[in-house]
Amino acid sequence: MDRLIELYKRWSGEAPANIQKLPAAGSNREYYRLADAGGATVIGVIGTSRDEDHAFVYLSNHFARRKLPVPRVLAVSDDELRYLQTDLGQVSLFDAIAGGREAGGRYNVNERALLARTIRELPNIQIRGARGLDFSNCYPQPEFDTDSVLFDLNYFKYCFLKPTELDFHELKLEADFRLFAKDLTAERSDSFMYRDFQARNVMLDGRGNPFFIDYQGGRRGPYYYDVASFLWQASARYPHKLRRELVYEYYESLKNYTEVPSVRHFVGRLSQFVLFRTLQVLGAYGFRGYFEHKRHFLDSIPPAIQNLREMLGLKCFPYPYMMDVLRRLTELPRFAKIEQPALNRADGFRTTDSNVYKAHPQDGPATFSKYDGRGPLVVRVFSFSFHKGIPDDESGNGGGYVFDCRSTHNPGRYEPYKKLTGLDEPVIRFLEDDGEILTFLDSVYRLADAHVRRYIQRGFTDLMFSFGCTGGQHRSVYCAQRLAEHLNAKFGIEVRVVHREQGVSSVLRAAASSAGEGRP
Repeated sequence: MDRLIELYKRWSGEAPANIQKLPAAGSNREYYRLADAGGATVIGVIGTSRDEDHAFVYLSNHFARRKLPVPRVLAVSDDELRYLQTDLGQVSLFDAIAGGREAGGRYNVNERALLARTIRELPNIQIRGARGLDFSNCYPQPEFDTDSVLFDLNYFKYCFLKPTELDFHELKLEADFRLFAKDLTAERSDSFMYRDFQARNVMLDGRGNPFFIDYQGGRRGPYYYDVASFLWQASARYPHKLRRELVYEYYESLKNYTEVPSVRHFVGRLSQFVLFRTLQVLGAYGFRGYFEHKRHFLDSIPPAIQNLREMLGLKCFPYPYMMDVLRRLTELPRFAKIEQPALNRADGFRTTDSNVYKAHPQDGPATFSKYDGRGPLVVRVFSFSFHKGIPDDESGNGGGYVFDCRSTHNPGRYEPYKKLTGLDEPVIRFLEDDGEILTFLDSVYRLADAHVRRYIQRGFTDLMFSFGCTGGQHRSVYCAQRLAEHLNAKFGIEVRVVHREQGVSSVLRAAASSAGEGRP
């Protein structure tokens, strides 16, 4: 620790005013948050492997030159066992989506958006990050190859499979392992394989933009591996539909960086890597859980077994003996089956943009009203109870929309939600899991987008939306808040939200600059 403080003093010119040790993760490295007298912080790292630290420092410097979202290395000790890096804050993607994980895989709209934004950024570090990278600096080896696959498969065999005392023929299993390894390495790839791409290794800034950490185990390898690692993370419990949507987001983003294979080929290869990654993490869970007695890893075993069951259900892998062993493994009494949450027919939504009408030249010049060109547009969104009347339009325009939310499922009918509002997470999950409210809002978004777009073009200054329900507490509050966030994010305009019956109001500020359609 003294040497880390000395490194900080050499870098900053003075000793840190405050030192906070950060919780340990899966590795043996130690992390500290070091602050100066003004409160500015950096992260100090004490490693146990010079080669591993060298890999992180080299990759970080390379990625920084490529303008990738990673921490910057600020100082390194002579022995490379200690270094300082920029502090990316305290909010990881894992923390930000904790609600959906704890709800058994029922992720809300904001959590889904964070996941989509993160996986769209993954090809950036995989493809652009690989350009000009000297893979000989990678640790512990420069490339994903047959030996590394067999190492992980045997890690699974010795650290997880054998401790279960399941009977199997080791030579027959080894033969299928070798065939599996040959198939996984059949296609050479020039991309950077992150190798430990998971929600814990993604930090979020104040705007929800992802930054990547802990890539020191990366190497040259196929990009399928990281997709499998991220979306089949056992404890995340991503439902099948969400996984499918995020795979699509990744595939579409990948097209921006490299030539992509056909969808059929992509999905087939991805399935192989999902199976491999599942066995690999079971090996890690077995070692960290059974031998090191770490509770987190023991808790992750049941959902990982459920992932394995789902892969066995595909029945598309040409390794008969290995698949038989894995099937018998999942049937052991100690691995009680954990059901995934039922797929909701409407657990996601997309907005549809319509083209703005363009006048025909024969129509002659357009005429303008006295309200044109006044801008900028400010939108006001209300929630209210129909029992207490529709909110007054104080602008004098007399326009806008009033939507009746009472056709959707009402959480207020159930005792656990009676004292909560549409701003509270349990109500949000109830409504989004039910799905009716999302279908309802899909139509609202289409109307609102077209109206706001035209008002921005005309330079109008005011537009009002109101959502009513029985008590102005659950459905109307949820819808008003969602529309406000949607319009603010998409058009960069100021939106004022008033939940009248709850006595709650807020202002979503306009972007510093607005191009009329989305933030610049």
